[in-house]
Amino acid sequence: MTPLEFTIGAAYLVSAILFVVGLHLMRAPSTARRGNLVSAGGMAIAVVSTVVTSLLTAGGSPWAWGALILGLAAGGSFGVIRARVVKMTDIPQLVSLFNAVGGGAAAAVAIAAFVLHVNGTTLGPIVTVPIILDVLIGAVTFSGSLIAAGKLQGVIPGKPISFPGARVVNVAAVIVALGAGTLSIMSPHNVVLLLIVLAAALVLGVLMVLPIGGADAPVIVSLLNALTGLAVAMAGFAIDNQAMIIAGALVGAAGTILTLQMAKAMNRSVGSIVLGGFGTGDSKATAGTADQDAANIRQVTADDVAIELAYAQHVMIVPGYGLAAAQAQHEAADLAKLLIDHGIDVTYAIHPVAGRLPGHMNVLLAEANVPYTQMLQLDEANAAFDSCDIALVIGANDVCNPDARKPGNAVSGMPILNVDHAKSVVVLKRSMNPGYAGIPNPLFNDPKTGMYFADARQALDDILIAVKEYVTA
Repeated sequence: MTPLEFTIGAAYLVSAILFVVGLHLMRAPSTARRGNLVSAGGMAIAVVSTVVTSLLTAGGSPWAWGALILGLAAGGSFGVIRARVVKMTDIPQLVSLFNAVGGGAAAAVAIAAFVLHVNGTTLGPIVTVPIILDVLIGAVTFSGSLIAAGKLQGVIPGKPISFPGARVVNVAAVIVALGAGTLSIMSPHNVVLLLIVLAAALVLGVLMVLPIGGADAPVIVSLLNALTGLAVAMAGFAIDNQAMIIAGALVGAAGTILTLQMAKAMNRSVGSIVLGGFGTGDSKATAGTADQDAANIRQVTADDVAIELAYAQHVMIVPGYGLAAAQAQHEAADLAKLLIDHGIDVTYAIHPVAGRLPGHMNVLLAEANVPYTQMLQLDEANAAFDSCDIALVIGANDVCNPDARKPGNAVSGMPILNVDHAKSVVVLKRSMNPGYAGIPNPLFNDPKTGMYFADARQALDDILIAVKEYVTA
């Protein structure tokens, strides 16, 4: 082993250690930011080590040097710019896009490794199997994540999309991919077979995500993230890169655990979600209450809500996608702080699949500097609703739908936040349009529920002004 090889190997080892330490730190909210920085440091070391190795391997070829430097500059610039300018509501789309880039890059590495081996050494199963798996998983992740990003962005309808014979085409794509992959292992120098695997996997990724409904968006994003990790791990095996193997395995394992937890939170299996999700996607907001039965809806004003909040002892805020869409997390935090300063107990009820990304509500509230100790998870929040004077629901719908306790509907059996157990409920909503599951919510017709129809940010601003008048009077 040359000194350079030893140095690069040691750098990869340090990177792997930092990945593990960073992931461990991300387990606790108080250390999550530090864990993210530690993991980013490990990735920086791995990237620099890879670039240095590639430049030295390329020798004096100006084309190779130019391509490496251009790729590093373009990728780094895109990542930094997009991460800094992205809106919090667009984070799910950005995560899906990053998943697509990761899966596509891993597949490209495998294809390059295949071509390199074809022109050089004889391929054996120890190399061909990871390459085929990498191309298969990476291509599915690439095309599937692009479709997911399109659905989240609204470019592609959020409702389940299917067509006659879709399942047949799905099965055919699986058979073609597995068949061509098996033949590639048996005939390891046939590039055409590898391209067939690639094409079939790309089709499979599209067909896998198109039937996913809006309600299943958090689960499918998590699943695609896990698949990206597996693709990266396979790429590591293909090119014998230990850092990629460890990083990919960590992402794959963590993503798989999160996917299972998210599916459990919806009382659905991952298989049923992949076979066809439910949900209508975003409903267009309409002013007023055109869709409602006015006789069964109790509308309230900012003053009405302010009086209830000012004289409450225990208030629980239930954030949903409406809060994210309106970018109202800071207004919610300001209202909570005002109430807390006047001796009122305020907590937040967080549902695991609220929003469109795992941990979406936690991230939004953390951005507004809400202490994590005020965020109650599902079981803890449900235990607190019975003693809650007023539950303030901000843009949440399906995650607090009491019909989940009844059979025969899209959310049946899904664990929900027991908002209807609170003594009083106020719902801030733009209209009576249904949520992702596409079904009405009887909570809104409950006699103890007051409906405030407005954009979440504007509604919270109005309520905050009104509360100040009562608590300072």
